[in-house]
Amino acid sequence: MELFGAIITLIGSLFLFLGALGIFRMPDVYNRMQAGTKATTLGTILFLFGISIGHLECGCFGKIVVLILFVIFTNPVSSNALARASHFAGIKLTDKTMKDDLEKDNIENKGEEK
Repeated sequence: MELFGAIITLIGSLFLFLGALGIFRMPDVYNRMQAGTKATTLGTILFLFGISIGHLECGCFGKIVVLILFVIFTNPVSSNALARASHFAGIKLTDKTMKDDLEKDNIENKGEEK
């Protein structure tokens, strides 16, 4: 069981590394947030799950499940809130962006402020 837990922990750490690499490689704030959030959410879940499997005798499985649920619910929500706040603050998208779904909302909110 320890070997299986170690393998899952290693896979999780690889996802965490790829998320960190994606933060450096992406062209704008929004792509960096997406790369960082998706990869680190999965990486953290796998990492914690691997630790819980590898160390069943410690009795910390319930605590790790609570941590995993916390990551599942908070990481995507916080990333979405940061991306929307960045967009409404006027941080530009990269030139390669094809569609801006929030552009209409941004124009409507600026109209209400006047």
